[in-house]
Amino acid sequence: MVDIRTHLWFGNNKAEEAARFYAEHIPDSSVGLVVKAPAGMPGVEPGSSMVVEFTVAGMPVTGLNAGPTFKLDDAFSFLLTVDTQDEVDHFWDVLTSEGGEPGPCGWCKDQFGVSWQVIPKRLEELCGDYTTEANMRATQAMLQMGKIDIPTLEAAYRGDVTATQPA
Repeated sequence: MVDIRTHLWFGNNKAEEAARFYAEHIPDSSVGLVVKAPAGMPGVEPGSSMVVEFTVAGMPVTGLNAGPTFKLDDAFSFLLTVDTQDEVDHFWDVLTSEGGEPGPCGWCKDQFGVSWQVIPKRLEELCGDYTTEANMRATQAMLQMGKIDIPTLEAAYRGDVTATQPA
């Protein structure tokens, strides 16, 4: 049997804090095993969390606190797909709070340096496979956004040229 899980290196020694944050704010998330560092482990204070096993939206993840050798970056992100604009707004606000950063096209970074894409399920339908004019209008609207705004995407898809994204 083969097991694959995401493994994130937290150079800021925040793996346990991140796991607890996700468990509090993302449905179907929890903190599992927390292994404390013995004396002599490089980059980690003895007795502090070193390996943290947790689940984010049902997906197993291992967080490693092992000093600043490696940094999290946008080459990896969690894709959080939701149904409604209220959910987009909620998760965007949670993830960009307390030092998180908004980004373009539904991307943001949380306070721990982990990148996320907060995407409504409707985005796939509206942008489609980029083969119709309606898909391209929705895609062009999305490319102008930070947080995704479903009503603006829908208006662009319909060709409503007066539609603008809320401030």
